[in-house]
Amino acid sequence: MRRVFIIVLVVLSAAVAIVALWPSSPDRGQTAFFGDRAYDFEAKRVLNDVAVAGGDTQEALQAIADIEAGDADGWYRAWKAAGDRASALAAHTDSTLEQGHALLRAHTYYRTAEFFLSPHDPRRPALWKSNVDAFYHGLEVLGVAHERISIPYGEHHLNAVYYPGPAGAERRPLLVVVGGYDSTMEELYLSIVAAALRHGYSVLTYEGPGQGSVLRDQGLTFESNWEKPNGAVLDTFLAAHARPARIVLLGESLGGYLAPRAAAFDSRIDGVVAFDVWYDGYAIATRHVPGFVFWLRKHQYDGVLRYLASHNSDPGSKWATDNGQWVFGVTDPFAVMDAFKAYTLAPVAGRIKSDVLLLAGADDHFVPPDQLDALRSSLTQARSVKAILFDRASGGSLHCQIGAPSLWQGVLFDWMAGTFP
Repeated sequence: MRRVFIIVLVVLSAAVAIVALWPSSPDRGQTAFFGDRAYDFEAKRVLNDVAVAGGDTQEALQAIADIEAGDADGWYRAWKAAGDRASALAAHTDSTLEQGHALLRAHTYYRTAEFFLSPHDPRRPALWKSNVDAFYHGLEVLGVAHERISIPYGEHHLNAVYYPGPAGAERRPLLVVVGGYDSTMEELYLSIVAAALRHGYSVLTYEGPGQGSVLRDQGLTFESNWEKPNGAVLDTFLAAHARPARIVLLGESLGGYLAPRAAAFDSRIDGVVAFDVWYDGYAIATRHVPGFVFWLRKHQYDGVLRYLASHNSDPGSKWATDNGQWVFGVTDPFAVMDAFKAYTLAPVAGRIKSDVLLLAGADDHFVPPDQLDALRSSLTQARSVKAILFDRASGGSLHCQIGAPSLWQGVLFDWMAGTFP
């Protein structure tokens, strides 16, 4: 018995020595929260707003730690809980500044909670209301000057928010900003408006067909001839406000198509910014679609395609398809790809005569980086073109430079000051 005990003791001692002396892997940081790119990107999108009080780092990290990639319900619960906590803080603080900041954080968390839910999920309307109410209440508490504008649009209306800049802003360009495939007009304040106000610019944000409350409340879906809604916004704004020294139109994400498209048909636009570039929508929509899918479609194996689509387990592609059916007003996943065919700048880029700034990220998981050169070479009549591809080392390699707002904003405001002194 004593011999067995000694053998066991020797073995255990050897095991402890091996563990202690064995070279351990370095304790290195990680650049990703999730292996899934869609969940990772949307988590970083929250942190993108921390610099302007649209989130708190540890508050957001706590929510992220409670989420498993691919679990849309878990994502909803974690971010809604974060929004509820921020709302409760806002209701119980005596500090006006902290109340306003808590409301902006609640806005971000409620917007995020909605993201991966089905467009027809019954929880979405309440989340949307909480998101928007928190945002405008936050602006009011913080004393951020803003004017909400309704834009007549046929039997419908579009929405805009005007943020007048500080003294002297009237001598600078008016920055007009539109979002993209899923962004909301309210979150544009966090992504660019607050920074523009600090730099001395006035800003006009708006939501058009397929976006924000225009989609949710009126059912108005996207249209590719974006010069029409953009023109309506400018018409209404300029009818009630003094004509600015210059007008610079910036489009975020899919807005990288919408803004240049509008500029191709509207001489009032002096500068256009594609943030990021969006040259060929069909190439973007089909970038990660396996080749056999096109073969099946060509040979009319529609039943097989519908079966595959219904069993799609990839969170990013499932979200893109569900969102596409909603914003384009179609019912077939493959009709979403077809809808993107109209969202190409190839036929109109040569019409753009304004100054142009193009931004792109080397690791953009939506837009292939080669679309930067394709768009740049198509701008044959532009007054000037500046194009920048952010690499990984810069921190700006993701879509719309998520995670590096000061990086791309520095480029934008340097370009605006140099182009329109």
